[in-house]
Parts: sequence; structure tokens; C-alpha cells
Amino acid sequence: MASQFKELKASDIEDIAAGTTFRSKVSYNRGAEKSEKELKQSREKHISEQPLTFSNFFQKIQWINTTLILLIPLFCTVFIPYVPLQRKTLIWGTVWYFCTGFGITAGYHRLWSHRAYSARYPLRLLLLFWGSGAGEGSIKWWSNGHRTHHRYTDTDKDPYNAKRGFWFSHMGWMVFVQNPKLKGRTDISDLLTDPMVISQHKYYFYWLAVSAYLFPMAVAGYFWGDWKGGLLYAGVFRLFFIHQATFCVNSLAHWIGDQPFDDRRTPRDHTLTALATFGEGNHNFHHEFPSDYRNALKWYQYDPTKQLIWIMSKFGLAYNLQRFSQNVIEQGMVQQKQKKLDRWRARLNWGVPIDQLPVIEFDDFKEKSKDRDLVVISGIVHDVTDFVENHPGGRILIKSAIGKDSTAVFNGGVYRHSNAAHNLLATMRIAVVRGGCEVEVWKTAHRERTDVDLVESDGKKIHRAGQQPSAVRGHFGAPGA
Repeated sequence: MASQFKELKASDIEDIAAGTTFRSKVSYNRGAEKSEKELKQSREKHISEQPLTFSNFFQKIQWINTTLILLIPLFCTVFIPYVPLQRKTLIWGTVWYFCTGFGITAGYHRLWSHRAYSARYPLRLLLLFWGSGAGEGSIKWWSNGHRTHHRYTDTDKDPYNAKRGFWFSHMGWMVFVQNPKLKGRTDISDLLTDPMVISQHKYYFYWLAVSAYLFPMAVAGYFWGDWKGGLLYAGVFRLFFIHQATFCVNSLAHWIGDQPFDDRRTPRDHTLTALATFGEGNHNFHHEFPSDYRNALKWYQYDPTKQLIWIMSKFGLAYNLQRFSQNVIEQGMVQQKQKKLDRWRARLNWGVPIDQLPVIEFDDFKEKSKDRDLVVISGIVHDVTDFVENHPGGRILIKSAIGKDSTAVFNGGVYRHSNAAHNLLATMRIAVVRGGCEVEVWKTAHRERTDVDLVESDGKKIHRAGQQPSAVRGHFGAPGA
């Protein structure tokens, strides 16, 4: 080896060095190109976030979903003139429509997504078959998305975020490709250990083909010979309508109706939505109490899914029906009503808060009464200058109270004023008096009241009818209204 190194010439060494340098440059350039490519890919927006153009239109569409939801029904409208709708097929299609709808609401939704009740094997298998016929994915996929929706409602992690628009939440999230990095994650460990759920997920397209198309076609064909009608009307078109109905839970239920439990998020309660979705219309209630097997509290509210589960429980097929306590439910209703009342109250003029009024001496009050028509009631100075001419009891009566402590007079000594009078008086207060015989008595009485020390959500005291600061207890024998 030593002799070999001795035989190397200077030119040979230069060639070797040059070759090493060349390979290093090639390696460096390749690494730079790779890093630049990775950087470009990281900077490139996901297809869902890119503007819609003619060139990327086909990349933006989820073609499997779109074909099932829109293209197949649209294509099959061509056959309507050639396949007359028979009465028996219409009835059968309607029956199967409700069965597959219940497969989603009672099965996919309330049983597997929320575990609102437990079901015996026969009922679980039946709901699995019905739900497969609705063509909305496997139980595992559907429940995962729905739990994510509840966990991240109205955020970018919500797979059908209502704040992205009505049509997105209705169907757009299924028709267009979504960025998987944005979708939130949730726990479905219970579903992953359910053999029935795993089996259906693995062979879902077989379940779909049989339950959505072949079974309704076979029933119509075998019993009254309408094979084509069974496939077209009880299969394809029924599937289209069941999609639109259940999609309303994601869209319509977040857009129209009332919010009797919480208005911080979009879910709402509405009868129209309930009629369209097999009883899933009280969505505000559902988002507050998701594991309750009921979606409607009142007997007259439309919720056939609740009735189905209850009936199944009487046959022993459903059990462990979950119900939130009436106390917790009514607490939510009271709190939401109070929030609405607070907003309403905030829009009204209740007068300057007493703790924000300046404090003056009684002698100062008497002195200022020479220039303005001031009257003290319950230790509070009121400027009634602009009200004297409009006083229902006449000008003379109110003028007689100017510059005086008229607490007793106002509260029944001459006339026991109405609740409206106290509210009107509150808008005229300008100061609080320190000192004065009658004043201190009434101020002490007010401090002893514990039933008025309730506050709004913004910390202001709430004064109900007859509990205004100007109103005092006791009756002085005068007439009132």
C-alpha cells in the first residue's frame, strides 16, 4: 500500500481532490433542491384553501360522495318517464325512508355517537342495517365526525362548521375536499372495540349496496313485480331525500329557531327542523344535553326517534335510557331567560345608578331647590322641574313637595304611587342626601332589604316591581293605583 501511494503524482492527487469536490457539490445541490422542494410544498396551500379555478375544479371535488349524493339521483331522473311510480312502491319507499332515517337518528346518532341508551344485539343489528341504507358512511366514520362536531362546534375544527355558511354545513363539507389537518380529533375508543361497528366499517360498501339499493328493489320486485320502481324510487330517490333530511341537522338546525338553553353557539330549536329530521329539531337542547336520549321534552313536541327508543325499551330491546335531571334542564332555561332579560333591561333607561350619584348635604339640597324643582324621596334627590306641568295629580300637589323630604308623602302619605311612577322618578335622580331625619330612616330600611341585592350579569342591581330605591314598605292609608 505504501508503494502505491509513493507512485501517485501531484496531478493524480489534484484529480482525486477535484472528483471529491465535484461529488460534494452534486450532493449539496441535490440537498438544496430537496430542501427547496419541501419548503415550496409547505408553503403551498391545501387544495381546499386555494381559489376555485377551471384547472383545479376536479381536484376540489370529493367524487365518491358527489356521485352518491348528487350525480346518481340526477342521472336517474332520465328514467322517470319510463318507470311509472306505483302506489305500492310509493308506500314501500316511504316506509323504508323512515326506517333508514331512524337508522341514523336512533342508531348512528343517539346510540353510537352519544351512547344515550344501550341496545340488545337484535336492535343494534337492525339499526346498523337501517343506517347503512341511509348511505351516510359507516358508524365509525359518522360517529367520529359527529363527536368532533360537538367538541369543536362552530370552529374550524368542526367538520360541518355552520359559521362557514348554510350550504357548506348542509352539503358542501361532503362535496368538496377538506383539509384533514384542520379537522379536530376526538375519542372513539369505545367504537374501536365494538366488533359490529368494526365489521360494518370494513365491509361498508357491501352493506350500502344491499341496504340502500338491492333490498328495497327486492321487496318491490318480489311482492308486486316492480323491480325497476323499487330500485329507482325506493332506492335511488329515497336515498337522495334521506340525505337532504338528515343534512338539515347540520344546516337548518343551526340557522332557524330559538335558543332557550344557550345562545353562545349556533344550534337552535325549531318545529320545522324536527319535522324534517325525524325529531332532531330541538338542537339547542341537544347540544346542551347530548347524552339525553330525548330531543324533545314536551309530549307535543315532534320526536318520533324518542318514541321509538322508548317503545323498544318496553320490549326489552333498549335499556339504560339516559335523561338529564329536570333541575339541571330548568337551570339552563332560567339562566338563558335571565340573560335575555339582562339584554332587554340594558337597553332601557333606569336612571343614574345610586352609587354613582354625588353626595350632598341636606342644607345644600334646600338651597338648590330655590333654582330648580328638587324633591327628596328615600334619601335621593330628584329634579322634577320638567315634570311639574305633566304631573297626573296636578301642579299644586307636586309643588308642595319641592325642597322637602317627601318619602312618606310619595309612598302613601298622600298617594301610594304606582310601579311606573317609581320607574319614572328614577330617571330624574341627580344626587344623594346625607343627613335628615326621615331620610336616614328610609336609607336604613333599604339596607335591611335582602331581596333586592340581586345583580345582573354585568353586576348591576336588579330591582323588581315594587323594589325600587324610592319604594318603601308599609302603607300610610292613602289611595293607590
